[in-house]
Amino acid sequence: MARMTTIKRAATLLTVAVFVLAAAEASFDYGGAFDKSLQFLEAQRSGKLPADRRPHWRGDSALTDGFSQGVDLVGGYYDSGDHVKFGFPMAYAVTMLSWGVLEFEKEMAAANNLNRALDAIRWGADYFLKAHSEPNSLWVQVGDGESDHLCWERAEDMSTPRTAFKIDAAHPGSDVAAETSAALAAASKAIRPYDSGYANLLIMHAKQLFAFADTFRGRYDDAVPGAKKFYPSASGYQDELLWAAAWLYEATGHEAHLRYVAQNADALGGTGWAVREFSWDNKYAGLQVLLSKLLFTGGGGANGLSDDYDDTLRQLNAKAEFFLCACLQKNGGNNVRTTPAGLLYVADWNNMQYVTSSAFLLAVYADYLAVSGRQLKCPDGEVSPSEMIRFVRRQVDYVLGDNPASMSYMVGYGENFPRRVHHRGASIPAVGSVNGIVGCMDGFDRFYNTKEADPNVLYGALVGGPDANDAFVDDRCNYQRAEPTIATAAPIVGVFARLAAEPATASGDGSSSYHPAVEAPLEFVHTVTATWKGSNGEDEYRHEVTAKNTCGQTITYVKLHVKGLSGPIYGVSASAQGKDMYEWVGRLGAGEKLTVVYVQGGPPAKIVVADYKTG
Repeated sequence: MARMTTIKRAATLLTVAVFVLAAAEASFDYGGAFDKSLQFLEAQRSGKLPADRRPHWRGDSALTDGFSQGVDLVGGYYDSGDHVKFGFPMAYAVTMLSWGVLEFEKEMAAANNLNRALDAIRWGADYFLKAHSEPNSLWVQVGDGESDHLCWERAEDMSTPRTAFKIDAAHPGSDVAAETSAALAAASKAIRPYDSGYANLLIMHAKQLFAFADTFRGRYDDAVPGAKKFYPSASGYQDELLWAAAWLYEATGHEAHLRYVAQNADALGGTGWAVREFSWDNKYAGLQVLLSKLLFTGGGGANGLSDDYDDTLRQLNAKAEFFLCACLQKNGGNNVRTTPAGLLYVADWNNMQYVTSSAFLLAVYADYLAVSGRQLKCPDGEVSPSEMIRFVRRQVDYVLGDNPASMSYMVGYGENFPRRVHHRGASIPAVGSVNGIVGCMDGFDRFYNTKEADPNVLYGALVGGPDANDAFVDDRCNYQRAEPTIATAAPIVGVFARLAAEPATASGDGSSSYHPAVEAPLEFVHTVTATWKGSNGEDEYRHEVTAKNTCGQTITYVKLHVKGLSGPIYGVSASAQGKDMYEWVGRLGAGEKLTVVYVQGGPPAKIVVADYKTG
């Protein structure tokens, strides 16, 4: 490297004006997103549709499901862009919708959509009552995935086989039976204030299904091999048995169900599995968060809980907090992976399902902590409830368009959203707008392979999302990232309602000092203090940035977004929470200054305050 030549500060001042930098939080219509997510669930309905449906391009479909096998299986939900009714993810979706109502009922009512949320739950619950035609059997799938995927046609024109598949004592499926039990139990509690008779019916079926699942144990994808390629039970059925028992306790308050969890938590993995995902297949994190609430409320019953359950609950709580800290990037390095821009990233195929489920658990647990006046204790420091909600908000804002692609991954939200969704109904003009039936292969030729935008906007659908580098290709053939599912949509319904009810600047727990950086806490001045010829012969510069505390309080933490940086930077540390993010920790009194130095050629970097903390 050539000898460094000092340049007089006065001669090299690049920025004379004060660089006041504050990144205002994006403003999103969470109430609108809440409404649209319910519209997507309406578009996924199978059977005889109500007259007041909002996706007017959808018509009645699959009106004879199960008839050839002597059972009425009309109704329920299609799982994604195809027309198979997979009972396993459908039950999970109903469970999560119900949990959302239970946690955020007031917020949903304030957004004038509680009734629609309850209707969405009931549409699934009605179907499960039909599917549970005998105590020890359950119809768990209608349609064949292989043949269905060979056709690209509207549900209204369906020509593929509608064979139904069931589990029974000789062919058990503890995972799907227990998940359906959980769905009916959760639904019963959500619906009970409005229809106690129906809630009692749901609980009766939930108890029978749990007894069936526990007595006749086995994986459902062994009994229904055709499901293995599409929704395999990779985590086994142990998590669902504990999950169902927990929901039965939540819905009934009967101690026998909690006793089942306490007696089986170790053997079935509830206190042993520390996980970094929550999904239609793996329920451990949801179980652990749900039962952690009992530590904060004492069980919620008139007599509380005996000490017999304390040890189990504390072990479950420890595993719950492992998951939450991993999401928040504060788990001692054992964190959930993120994209460079900070989106949680668990899997290449439909990663968005893990974003929505994680956001839900974080929001729910934050509220549990806030009510009890506690903080989340992570290996890398304590996190307040409001900080958890801020993290949830950042994930949701990314989903709605605050991302490097400026792409809303919710169809129909904002101006820039996926226009070529991997969804048969959205991609083919509605019945009546094209002449005749669109045949199986005709759909591929005319609509699947076209680059034209979908003729039917699938409002509220959350596609699989960007890749690990925040990139997204809007292509109907890109089924790993362009296909929406009900399992993705269901968890975030409640989160949208929760965020819609709280302004972005609200603390959430009444005690946080974590601020959105809208009040310009730092005043920046950029100067170049030295220049030299680099090894490539190009000019390089030493940039010195002084940041003065102008907020009137002592600042203890700053997160900076440094854009256009191409060389090394000193005085701050790289943050794990997003590309181009850097952190400073210390004590900077009112009027005091900190210094950041970076070295590079070309134009100077731009530094923006993303977050800061006082104390």
